Amino acid sequence: MLGLILVGLILLCIILGQPLYVIVGLISGYCFKFFGEEEIRNIVSDIFYAGDKEILLAIPLFVLAGNLMTQGSISKRLIRLASALTAPIPSGMAIAAVLSCAIFAAISGSSPVTLIAVGTILYPALREKNYSKKLSVGMLSAGGTLGIIIPPSIPMIIFAIMAGVSVTKLFLAGIGPGILLTSLLIGYAIIAGPGFEQRGKWDPKEVRGALKSGILSLLMPVVILGGIYSGFFTATESAGIAVVYAFIVEAFIHRELKLKELPKIFSDTAEMLGTIFIILVLAVSLNKFMTYQQIPQQLVESLGTYITGKVSFLIVVNILLLLVGCVMDIMSAILILSPILTPMAESFGISPIHFGILMIVNLEIGYLTPPVGINLFVASGIFEEPIGEVIKSILPLILVLLVGLLLITFVPQISLFLL
Repeated sequence: MLGLILVGLILLCIILGQPLYVIVGLISGYCFKFFGEEEIRNIVSDIFYAGDKEILLAIPLFVLAGNLMTQGSISKRLIRLASALTAPIPSGMAIAAVLSCAIFAAISGSSPVTLIAVGTILYPALREKNYSKKLSVGMLSAGGTLGIIIPPSIPMIIFAIMAGVSVTKLFLAGIGPGILLTSLLIGYAIIAGPGFEQRGKWDPKEVRGALKSGILSLLMPVVILGGIYSGFFTATESAGIAVVYAFIVEAFIHRELKLKELPKIFSDTAEMLGTIFIILVLAVSLNKFMTYQQIPQQLVESLGTYITGKVSFLIVVNILLLLVGCVMDIMSAILILSPILTPMAESFGISPIHFGILMIVNLEIGYLTPPVGINLFVASGIFEEPIGEVIKSILPLILVLLVGLLLITFVPQISLFLL
């Protein structure tokens, strides 16, 4: 009866349009009050426990660094470089679009930001080169999703906190899948692109000029990730260095960032992160409750009669995550599901690092699937296309990403070889 009341309360909150932090807080408080041996006031101590994690600082700092860089002309510089390098290759502009998304993703760490920054510039360029609307919208929308799998990635940090794994190892594990998905999208561009544009000529002068213009932007992920993997600084320290680096480059070298713009950048960053932190600390409390009550272990035992091995578990969890990605945003899905599914994956002998990458890639595809795919709505807005047309454009690219998902799922070394 208590369980039915909880379900009813959750449904009521959804009908009333309550934000996710209200729902998560309700679940946590209700569970502590009626199902657990702990007192409800323990939620307060759990919130302090969650807020005391150093790695939490990395989230706002990486977002702030990305916002500082995107305020300037970094996207134009990267696109110029990618276009200069791919000019002599068939489908060069389409390949440049994917490469620009991949490089920008490593700087911004956000899929929608990547799509907006690169898409607004490259969509007119692709159309000018006679690429069809369908291919242009599809390539840029799919390329934008690379922002959450290529490190540094905010969803990776949140998964690391919720699952209790090393964020450094998770960043390292994202490199292989990031390269794989980028390569698959480039392969699709090469197959689908010929006939839309004439091959350009190699222009060493333009390549040198583009490299000189964009080298400082390219060095940002190298500095961040190189420092983490070499052990010179932690992920949190690297986020602070990223903010300082971005500010110096954009304000004093590129001179594209004005000091009067800083208050708006700070407020946009705070607005973006405010609700995430509330949900995160409440989710940590719910996670601790489930651990005390051994709920993941009970789920493993109950599913043992239906899921007989590692392969069947991977198939079921992929289907589940793809469906979840259709109806829930990635942050919410990670906060709610990772504490439950990660112990189950470990019970089947799956590395939690590999499972984290697997979960993020599944939810990455969710950015492109209705009804709540964020990139679908972003693409519809910036390309001025009906949402139905955007969905049609993206369908072939979803199939390409699903091929990548299958490879990442059943060839774990793609994620783990650098470890």
